[in-house]
Formats: sequence, structure tokens, C-alpha cells
Amino acid sequence: MWTHKAWAGRFLPQSLPAKERLRAYAGWCNAVEGNTTFYATPARNTVATWARQTDPDFRFVVKLPKIATHERRFVGVEAEMRAFLDAIDPLGDRAVLWTQLPGSFSPADVDALGRFLRRLPTDRRRAVEVRHPEFFTDTRSTSLLEKTLADADAEWVPFDTTVFFQSPPTSEAEQEAWTKKPRLPRRTRALTDRPIVRYLGRDSVKETVEGWRPWTTVVADWLREGRSPTIFLHTPDNVDAPALARHFHTDVQALVPDLAPLPEPTPPEPATLF
Repeated sequence: MWTHKAWAGRFLPQSLPAKERLRAYAGWCNAVEGNTTFYATPARNTVATWARQTDPDFRFVVKLPKIATHERRFVGVEAEMRAFLDAIDPLGDRAVLWTQLPGSFSPADVDALGRFLRRLPTDRRRAVEVRHPEFFTDTRSTSLLEKTLADADAEWVPFDTTVFFQSPPTSEAEQEAWTKKPRLPRRTRALTDRPIVRYLGRDSVKETVEGWRPWTTVVADWLREGRSPTIFLHTPDNVDAPALARHFHTDVQALVPDLAPLPEPTPPEPATLF
């Protein structure tokens, strides 16, 4: 996600053409979740414009098509996956293949996941997000998934919603998220040198910032270990997401002073005298 109607005039210029929005977003953040790829495989030339709008170190975590992960559960999806992989090829090794699985995907399905992951290109990073509670609460299920991911050199992507579910929703956006987001324990164990975290806060900036404090320590430790994490910060309405991302980076930088700075954003509108 690199555009939001609430960002126009605040983080992104007003009336910015669609083909330029990623470039403007990349002035605020150096990574993006590719959620649209879950619903439809983009044209290869469209993806090529994404590559041209971003620096070589910009990261794309692109979600695999739902036909592969949710509808057919990896069975008979060879043609769809070939089309998807060809489409995102212009991103090169900047693309992480993100397999997000539904809550119904259980430990009994892990073998199928392992076979699927091993068929993915070896020159592309792989990451998996699971939502079945047993992966988090049952030791054997946790170990099974960790071994499967390790064998495929894939990362486990935690979606931390613990802060969000600490108290009832107070807005329409929170109410909608309350019915859709998974309630799972916080997981802070990294399996690879490129851990990925998804964090959901509240509409309240104060609660969101207070809730991510444990992650600043975890991320700082990962950096000291030589890992290169990618952290995605969400709120139910995502109105402040780019600014929150930079706030989180500043909090981590206070613990790891040599952390590279984020890009310097261009002002949304040029300054004028009148």
C-alpha cells in the first residue's frame, strides 16, 4: 500500500498521477507491502514502473495470489504462479514472496506448504504468514512450521495485533478491523537474516507508539546481530502510517545510533508566498 486518500496534500502531493504515487511514498519509507497482488496479478510493464520509481535498496513484500494460497491451497496453480512470477520479475531480488495463509490453514497442511515453497525460485526471498492459533500455542506445531520454513530458507512473518485487541474499538475503522484481524500471541523469533514484522496499533497515536515499545528493543537486537529487518506499521485507518513509520525508525535509531537514515521526503506541495 503506497497510497491513501487521506495522505493527499499531507504526505503525497494533491492530484498526483497514479504512476507517480509510489515515487512520492518512497520518500517517506523504504519498503512497501504489495497487497494488490493478492487480488490480481499486475501487468509486467506496470511492475517495471514500480522498479523505476524506487531506489535499488527499496523493498517490496508482495503477496502471492489468493488463488494459490486461499482458493486452491497450492494445488494446480502452476500456470497462475508462472504468470505471477513473470509479472514481478522487474523487481529482481528486491521482491520478497509473501505467502499469507488463512486461519483455516492448520498444522496438518504444513507438508503442502513445504513442497510449494521449495518450488519457488531460489533467488527470491520467501516469507510466510500463518493465522491458525495452534502454530502459536502448540509447541509441536510451532517446531514443525519453523523446520519447514528453515528448510525452504523462508521467514515467518508475525502479525502483532496484541495492542489492538487490548481494549474495545472506539471508532468505525477500529470496529471494522475488530471483526477482520486475527487475535494471536506476539511472536518475536526471527528465522532468517531478513525478518519481517507486521504491527497493528490503534487509531490513537499515543496507544500505537506505546504498544510498539517491545518491538523497538527486538529490532535493535536484530540489527546488532547483523540482521536487516523490515517493519510495517498499521493502524485501523492508516491515516498517519507514513509518519508513524518514521517515528518508529527514530525510536530504533535511539538504540542503534548507526542505523541508516530513511529517505528525506519531498514536501507534498511547493512552498509559495501567496
